[in-house]
Amino acid sequence: MPEQKRTAPHPEWVQMYRQGLTTTQIAATTGAAQSTIRYHLAIAAATEPSLRNDHRNTARPTPSTRVTAEGLQNLHDAIALYRAEGRLPSTKSTSARERALAMWLTRRRQDHDQGTLSPTYRNGLQDIPGWEQRTRKDDDEARWSQRLQELTGYMAAGNNWPRHKKTDTEEERVLGIWLHIQRMKYRRNELDQDKETQLNTLLPG
Repeated sequence: MPEQKRTAPHPEWVQMYRQGLTTTQIAATTGAAQSTIRYHLAIAAATEPSLRNDHRNTARPTPSTRVTAEGLQNLHDAIALYRAEGRLPSTKSTSARERALAMWLTRRRQDHDQGTLSPTYRNGLQDIPGWEQRTRKDDDEARWSQRLQELTGYMAAGNNWPRHKKTDTEEERVLGIWLHIQRMKYRRNELDQDKETQLNTLLPG
């Protein structure tokens, strides 16, 4: 089988990333999907190993994360959950609200690591000891929930099930591969029961 031709990385996005912009900032500036931008940067990084270091060396902490009414409500609910049950919100919860809180908290950890966490959030989260500590498993679970959310939105927009081969867009490819992996795990009885429940509830069939 002939080797599939690899897409050339978008030069403008690569240059913006090298100058220290994040994928979120590049997406906001160009209007492109973050998944597509990340794909192009991964290709560029494979041929230019110095790209990631150039980005880290150039990047500067952005102004403190903007505080929103939704963010304040998430802060209040996360603290309330901790006080009531003595634990952090979980991405494995059957409650959509709790999963959303867990993802919000993951993003605040990222802000904390980058030195961009709003003082309002930082001071409020001090009521939860060790909230900023995370494990690889936490990141993996948050990424899984994010993919589920993206796929739910993709299907709600009227799209068919995404394919993992011969796709029309990078978004479809990413979601198609993720869905294919979930189906393979299900067939091998390796899919976590909580995840199976979430998939069956949000994406019947």
